[in-house]
Amino acid sequence: MPNVYESELIAGAWIVEPTIHGDQRGLFIETYRREWFPNGREMLQGNRANRQKGAVVGLHYHLHQADYWYVPFGTARVVLHDLREGGPTDGNTLCLDLSGENHVGIFIPPGVAHGFAALTDMVITYLVDGYYNPQDELGVMWNDPAIAGDWGVTDPILSARDEANPLRADLPVGRRPYWKMRT
Repeated sequence: MPNVYESELIAGAWIVEPTIHGDQRGLFIETYRREWFPNGREMLQGNRANRQKGAVVGLHYHLHQADYWYVPFGTARVVLHDLREGGPTDGNTLCLDLSGENHVGIFIPPGVAHGFAALTDMVITYLVDGYYNPQDELGVMWNDPAIAGDWGVTDPILSARDEANPLRADLPVGRRPYWKMRT
């Protein structure tokens, strides 16, 4: 059985340390089960992204969508920041490494900003419980001092979108998540 537990820093974020089965042929890992996550909805879409060492993606957030991330190759430094106003972990930041060595996965609820830095060349797969919706693709500045994420990179490669995200304090009215939303 995998070790699945809720983060102490971000309410509703679940960390998965899977059971690894291996023999002379290689290994087998069950990376995701819906039943591991209380109140989780069915995941509807699967995605894969390859990133080169030094790339930073995020911080992104959704008002209505949850994600599940797994890194089968390479190492990603994941940064989560709880934006859900009024929640018990509002303002907390969690940093952890997902890699093809530790096989850890992370469930990210709506309202939690999420991003990662490629510490090596890497592949990330992620499941989402809603189809792509550009109206629910929001962001906050990756290096906002109020978030204080430990990205593990010194010269990040960023997209124009991620360079233009606002600071947490400057999130537009109506685009800030609230705790009363589904977690």
